[in-house]
Amino acid sequence: MANLASTLWNQGRWDDAEKLEVQVMEMSKTKLGPDHPDTLTSMANLASTLWNQGRWDDAEKLFVQVMEMSKTKLGADHPDTLMSMANLASTYRNQGRWDDAEKLFVQVMETRK
Repeated sequence: MANLASTLWNQGRWDDAEKLEVQVMEMSKTKLGPDHPDTLTSMANLASTLWNQGRWDDAEKLFVQVMEMSKTKLGADHPDTLMSMANLASTYRNQGRWDDAEKLFVQVMETRK
């Protein structure tokens, strides 16, 4: 299902991709747990779809969850955590929250050094 959702996403079929990504996320939470890396990936995929639809607030909520759980589960300097931080920073930028975006982008850059 995740592969089909990815194909739909790549075709720009956001609504169809979103429906499948919600199912994948819910199944992952149930089968693997809410903080499993695969669950976090499914949440980030859904957030990216929402982001591409211009649904910044919905995307932000998911990106915040992914970032916080990634920090706890994987560590603050894990590449997936840093990617989740960069995704959230991009969301802040698109919302016009320049200071919040800058702070996160700087954190990501400093951690990657």
